[in-house]
Amino acid sequence: MTRPDRYAVFGHPIKHSQSPRIHALFAAQTGQDLIYTAEDVPPERFESQVREFFDGGGRGLNCTVPLKELAWRLADSRSERAERARAVNTLALRDDGSVFGDNTDGIGLLRDLRDNLGLNLAGARILILGAGGATRGILAPLLAERPARLVIANRTVATAETLAAEFGDLGPVEGCGFAALAGHRFDLILNATAASLSGELPPLPADALAPGGSCYDLAYASEPTPFARWGREKHAVVSADGIGMLVEQAAEAFLLWRGVRPETRPVIETLEAERRAAK
Repeated sequence: MTRPDRYAVFGHPIKHSQSPRIHALFAAQTGQDLIYTAEDVPPERFESQVREFFDGGGRGLNCTVPLKELAWRLADSRSERAERARAVNTLALRDDGSVFGDNTDGIGLLRDLRDNLGLNLAGARILILGAGGATRGILAPLLAERPARLVIANRTVATAETLAAEFGDLGPVEGCGFAALAGHRFDLILNATAASLSGELPPLPADALAPGGSCYDLAYASEPTPFARWGREKHAVVSADGIGMLVEQAAEAFLLWRGVRPETRPVIETLEAERRAAK
């Protein structure tokens, strides 16, 4: 009798993760035999834990905050989108024993913004809060949608400016500190900081959201995040957290690992219903 294939998500912290539930729903939907767990792995233990996981029979890993850039360095080969992002959220063990790295965050975000939430990014003024690994994974796909302007705001200004310069060949992108946002308005504000994980709100101006604009938090929780609540208080047309992005990027990882892409909408609806029932 064969054992189910093993997969996991590594992160720090990780107890909030919905990934095991998502992949269990995917497996049931597609008839795949697998086990998927969540493991708290701090950065200093990341490489050894990855090697131990794959040496022990694991087939694939997701990597979340703060491990995505470490995963990029660990991978033996990478997809084009992972190379551009210099961040990896999905690792797959190849038949020859090598580890392949991909980044499914960008396509996951786009599918949620465009297909699930109905947002049009062409010509939009977009603000991204934070300049870490999460932002690196979404910049190229967002710029491919041809926004009028894309600004990266970060506490450390030099980090945002360096990241903007790196992606400047793809479109109109600039980096700045939070104070420089005063007097500027945006049609879409994306929170890619870790503030929501600690119940905090990034220091953005009260009038940063343009009339008719939308807010999106790449993080998610059982309750609306502080940033999602801020968006609703500012009368955003859409103010959502990242549960849809999580499902969409997970579907891309599942496709890489299993060769079949699950239907995402029923899974998003199931998770939303479970969150409502838990209140």
